Amino acid sequence: MKLSSQAIGALLMTLQKCLAEESDITELLGDWALELKDDEVYVLNPPTIRAAEKDPDKVRFDLA
Repeated sequence: MKLSSQAIGALLMTLQKCLAEESDITELLGDWALELKDDEVYVLNPPTIRAAEKDPDKVRFDLA
């Protein structure tokens, strides 16, 4: 079993979220819902990024 490319991307996005919000990554990882498909792990609720349309400097991270 290994991490899928999608799960690796989710891990990187979760790390970005924790750094941006100065929060504990263990809590964010604990919120993940995981699925095993073809011996690879997938994250069912990866974090998403939303940027404010009028202010591109403000970026908001959400766990879907």
